[in-house]
Order: sequence, then structure tokens, then C-alpha cells
Amino acid sequence: MTPTALRQRVTAAQLEERAEHLLSAGFRLALVAAHDDGDALRVVYLFLAGWPDRRIELEYVVPQDDPVVPSLASLSFPASRFEREMADLYGVRLQSHPRPRPLVRHAHWPQEWYPMRRDAPTPPAFTATGGFPFVTVDGTGVYEIPVGPVHAGLIEPGHFRFSVVGETILRLKARLWFVHRGVEKLFEGRPVDQAVNLAERISGDTSAAHALAYSLAVEDALDIDLPPHVHRLRALLVELERLYNHATDLGALANDVGFGIANTHAQRIREQLLRVNATVTGHRLLRGAIVPGGVALRGLPDPAHLQALAVDLAEVADLTLRNTLVADRFDGTAVLHHDDAQSLGTLGYVARASGLRTDARLEHPTTELPITEITASSGDVAARYALRRDEYAASTALACYLVDAHSGPLSDASAPASGRTGATSGVGIVEGWRGTIVHRVETTPDHHLTRAKIVDPSWFNWPALPVAMADTIVPDFPLVNKSFNQSYAGNDL
Repeated sequence: MTPTALRQRVTAAQLEERAEHLLSAGFRLALVAAHDDGDALRVVYLFLAGWPDRRIELEYVVPQDDPVVPSLASLSFPASRFEREMADLYGVRLQSHPRPRPLVRHAHWPQEWYPMRRDAPTPPAFTATGGFPFVTVDGTGVYEIPVGPVHAGLIEPGHFRFSVVGETILRLKARLWFVHRGVEKLFEGRPVDQAVNLAERISGDTSAAHALAYSLAVEDALDIDLPPHVHRLRALLVELERLYNHATDLGALANDVGFGIANTHAQRIREQLLRVNATVTGHRLLRGAIVPGGVALRGLPDPAHLQALAVDLAEVADLTLRNTLVADRFDGTAVLHHDDAQSLGTLGYVARASGLRTDARLEHPTTELPITEITASSGDVAARYALRRDEYAASTALACYLVDAHSGPLSDASAPASGRTGATSGVGIVEGWRGTIVHRVETTPDHHLTRAKIVDPSWFNWPALPVAMADTIVPDFPLVNKSFNQSYAGNDL
């Protein structure tokens, strides 16, 4: 049974005091969500800690006509960004924030239009009304290189501004939210059992994990308890998602340093994994299998096939790392130090490659699983590559265990029936292939969504990329960016 978050209504003074206490006690700020309740704005701060699973929510209410929220930026870097997002989308004013500049809003956004408010009018015309300048670096020989937001190939849009001397990067600034789609607003008003298809499309390569996080949040809100075999089948799907994405990245990283033959073989393996997905769920990206209240599979993967693919990929990775040109480009490149990774709140393989211990499968489990923790310490491209390689092997072993241990039906799903009355809220936490995903939902008594807040691990990891790029060279940017491989859509929402 998922533990219910403890909730406390706080004053301005209590908010900072409680947040500081929780952060010093080993909790992390996982989510900040504003809510327009009509007569007031309510801000929910979700703090999480693992070993054991602990969840604490602080609620702070401000009047709608004077929405001033005290900033926690001095305590938490992630808090500063959540607050700026609230200011852009809800029009709250931030008290004592060191740099309350726009985060989501671009220069062409209409002034005084806050789309997440209940009374937000139809969007006025979007026109270029002002600049959105980057911080410039002055000095002899310093110049800027703008990259994007439109990129070659299929990559999503994001703008990067390099301040460099020669080829050495002094400062990198990333500007995102070019694919902001108002996803959280699209959840509002939907029946809880008719929104999972939206969750699957938050970030296309993480369809299963986002579907699971949303489903767990709904089940937590409605007090739905599922049998262990359902949780294990869901865990299997998330591991299959981890496999095909890690295989893709291992090839792409080799390709970015000119070792195209490794990428060719990795893509061959990826294609076989996508076909496994289609056999198991009917969809190559694992969509349609995880729903609130259950799971539906068409079959189970063959463990022998998964193990053969793992041996195949391990050989590709070994050939890659034994190539001296690859090693020269990977080793020591774009180091994200442990303390920086921790201060920024990084998650997933980015955090683990810098020596942090973080895995929602262990911190916030839905069922007991034999998870193998993988970590590294050097924090460079080589560490992020090796971590993916080792996680692929561990994920294969876990997937095979789940197949071999399964007993019971492959399909077990029913319409959600609440064990609670009245308006409710719930939290879903999943270790996706990039890192920890958190969904928080609020529902009406008749099971419609009034609010959905989604935090993809890319939200936490994008700010770490410019930090790691300091003192590297411009030609390494594609390689380093791929070693982080964050989701634009998952961040922008």
C-alpha cells in the first residue's frame, strides 16, 4: 500500500522553518504546485525521503487578489525554479527571491496573462513585445555562439548561448520552454480513468513510466489497493522502457565521437527491443498497457531473448570503450561533481554517475524487487556511459526475474472505485529510465481531475548541463548534451 503524504497547513514563518528542517533531515523538495481554489491560491510543497518511504506536504494559502509567496530559494535551488514557474503561470509575487526573472514565459507572451488561473481569459495575441536578454560575459577575446532553438534532425527545440574564448566555454545558458503545451491544464476536468493517454504523451520515450506515475497518483487519491502481481507486471514494462532507451543512448554517444559502427549495432538491438515491446503490449512504445486500477499485457518477453540482447549490447559497449579515440573523448569530459549534483537536486543516471544514491524503486517501492544499485563517482561522460551500460545489464536481470516469477493473469484492470469520499489528492512516484518521476493529482468527489502536477527528472537535470560544460570546449557540446539526454518536452510540459 502506498503511504499517504502527511499534510500540514503552514504560515509564512512556518513554511521556511519547516522546509529548512525537512531539507536538513534528508528530505528533498520533489514538487511545488500552485492551485487556484477560486477564492484563494494554495501552494503545495511535496518533500520526499526514502529508506523508508516518507512523504510530507506543506500547504501555504494566499489571497487571490494579493498572491505573495515567500521564497525558499535560499534553502533550495529547485525551489527557486518552481517558484519562478508559479510566477509565470499563476501570477504570484515572490518575496525575497534573488532573481525572479521569467522561466516559462518568453518575450512574446501577453503581459498579465496567467494561463493556469481559473479566470484566465482566452489567450490574446502572442507578439514580440520585448527582449529576453542573456547574461553576457565581458572580457578580451570573449564572444558568443548562439545555437538553436531549431536543430538539425529530430531533436526538440531549445536555445543555447555559449560565451567562449577560443573554443573554451566560460558560460553556457540554456533557454527552454519552446515546446510548452499547457499539459497540466489539459488534465483539468477529465475523468481520472480518461487521462492516462495524456500522461503517456508527456515525454514520448517515457510513456510507460509516466502512465504508471499518473496511475499510482490516482490510486493513492482513491485509496485503491492492487495485488502484487499487477505491480510486478507494471515494473516489467518500466524495465523494458529502460532497456530500449539505454541501448539507444549507448549507440548515440558512440556516434557523437565518430564511432558510427557501434551506433549501427546499438540501433539494431533497439529495434529488436521495440519489437519485444510490441509483442508484450501491442505498442512499440509500451502505450495502453498501464491504466489506473490495473495493467493489460498481451504476453511476456522471452528471458532467453532478453539475455542474448544483453550479451550483444555488452559486446558493443566493450568495443566502444576499448577504442582509444572514444576513451580520449569520454574520459574527464564535462565533470559534474558530487556536491554540484547534490545542490542542483539531480536525479537518475546523471546523479548516480556523480556518486549520489537515488532510485525510486528502493526509496518509494510499490512492491519488493531485487534491485541492483549502480553508481559511479567520476561524474564525466565516461561515467554516464558506463552507468547506462551497467544499468542495462541490471535491468535485463530484473526483467527476466519478473518474467520467471510471474504467476497469475496478464491482464487485471477495472474502472477505479474509490475507497474514499469527498475531494482527494494522491501522489505517484516512479523511477523512469531518466530518473524519478512524480505526479500529484487532486480529484472531485465524482472522480474528475481538478489539478495534475507533473515533474519529469529533466526538470531537475537540465540546470546541471551548463554546470558540467564549464571549462569544456564547444565541439564537446553535442557529446555532453547526449550524455545527459534530457527531455525537452518532459521539462517544458
